[in-house]
Amino acid sequence: MHLRAATTPALLVLEDGRTFHGESYGAEGETFGEAVFATGMTGYQETLTDPSYHRQVVVQTAPHIGNTGVNDEDPESRRIWVAGYVVREPARIPSNWRSQRSLDDELKEQGIVGIAGIDTRALTRHLRERGSMRVGISTTTLDADALLEKVKAAAEMAGSELSSDVTTSEAYVVPAIGEKRFTVAALDLGIKEMTPHRMAERGIEVHVLPATSAIDEVLAVQPDGLFYSNGPGDPAATTAQVELLQQALDQGVPYFGICFGNQLFGRALGFGTYKLKYGHRGINQPVQDRTTGKVEVTAHNHGFAVDAPLDKDTETPYGVASVSHVNLNDDCVEGLELRDAASRKLKGFSVQYHPEAAAGPHDAAYLFDRFVNLLEGTI
Repeated sequence: MHLRAATTPALLVLEDGRTFHGESYGAEGETFGEAVFATGMTGYQETLTDPSYHRQVVVQTAPHIGNTGVNDEDPESRRIWVAGYVVREPARIPSNWRSQRSLDDELKEQGIVGIAGIDTRALTRHLRERGSMRVGISTTTLDADALLEKVKAAAEMAGSELSSDVTTSEAYVVPAIGEKRFTVAALDLGIKEMTPHRMAERGIEVHVLPATSAIDEVLAVQPDGLFYSNGPGDPAATTAQVELLQQALDQGVPYFGICFGNQLFGRALGFGTYKLKYGHRGINQPVQDRTTGKVEVTAHNHGFAVDAPLDKDTETPYGVASVSHVNLNDDCVEGLELRDAASRKLKGFSVQYHPEAAAGPHDAAYLFDRFVNLLEGTI
């Protein structure tokens, strides 16, 4: 059995001066990032390894974290991406038949600085009221004023282009499972491993390409469709990928995007994007598919959203765009559709959430089937 060793004091300071004292969890040291909260009660391993959390310090609202330990099957990427980790009560003893080591040990191994033993409910309420903001965690200094100065000097999320930090360095192929039906070029803006797997299950051979790929590199794989993944950063600062998407739409390549891919789709169609007060992060967000009326519970991780009208279609150079999905908590745009102005056939679509559901509910798996229908030309 693994018992957590004695820990050292740790300090958390938000950029508005709010301070929390706790104990070290994971690696000792100092870290900075944007403080955000995630509401999932399970799936912490998938959360930690989601590249969309790059440069963010994640606060878990569920009080007990680490109960099921860590395994080698559930990571969604090659490493932990969070800049820091905040929990209330870490498990003393991981207990699960799949567990191979403790979460505390994994955080230490990967150099992730965290803090435990603080009132995460109070911290979450503060972020809801004041909005996401920069934060620092330290075990090297317990001087709140000194740490606050470093927090104020840290980079802000707005204006940051981060997809180039997390993308693959080389293209790779995820083969179709069973009979190959289609070829898709997937731009890796911070892709999770389950996403190409969901497409492969449907007979799609997925060519995962670096975020810096040009249109010639996309067309070189002779794709039946183009896919944009989730990813971190400000969509307004991510311009080359918007231009690439516009070039692909000009050439009639069918498109499907999720999360960051929804925001970039919006910008490619001429809509703006804006930073949400505290974002949506967790596996329990209610979204309505306005094309069917169906309400689904969905997995989210985003701090930016598309500014598009909910009540009317919009003429674009590529066709007619409309809002296809909406968040039932705050009316945030959760999906877009692009249709040919004359035939009304679907040319592309996107959603603001994670249909691959790792972790999360499987309500949105139909979106991969919708993508197959788009590739078939039947919708």
